[in-house]
Amino acid sequence: MAHHDPCPVWAGYLLASPFRKLMVNPGTLLRPYVAEGMTILEPGPAMGFFTLELARLAGPTGRVVAVDVQQQMLDRLRRRAARVGLAARIDARLADHDRMQIGDLNGTVDFALVFACVHEMPSADVFFREALTALRKGARMLFAEPTQVEDVEFQDEVSKARKAGFRVETPLAIRGSRAVLLAR
Repeated sequence: MAHHDPCPVWAGYLLASPFRKLMVNPGTLLRPYVAEGMTILEPGPAMGFFTLELARLAGPTGRVVAVDVQQQMLDRLRRRAARVGLAARIDARLADHDRMQIGDLNGTVDFALVFACVHEMPSADVFFREALTALRKGARMLFAEPTQVEDVEFQDEVSKARKAGFRVETPLAIRGSRAVLLAR
């Protein structure tokens, strides 16, 4: 399958735009899956369009581990989180090019939001294995790719998730995306 480069930093401003809520509202999308006190993994958060809502929903006893390969995206995410008083709930981490470096999370993550980033990764196989290890038994992952990712590529990624050990719970209807809910 095709490998796509990471989203450029300038595009992060578009992804964090309030106008994006016309396409997908983070609160509406995430509320059914996130509860107070949860530990949440979010690879590829960019500047935090979903991250801030994840932190709100997880509450003061929860945390969001946001992992990105671009330091500039993480810096902007931290600034945005600080402005709205959510910085203490977000653990923003710089990943290696081919690994998230989340071994300290093994078996502790309650929910993962993987939105529009697997197609940018060097290996979907490695990603799904690493993510599965971080999730506790019974945890879920909302996995979505933009419709620009061809259906055949998305289905290949879902197949790699299954091969890693995920179970597909249900397809999801998210405007502008191909999506499924996965479970460990």
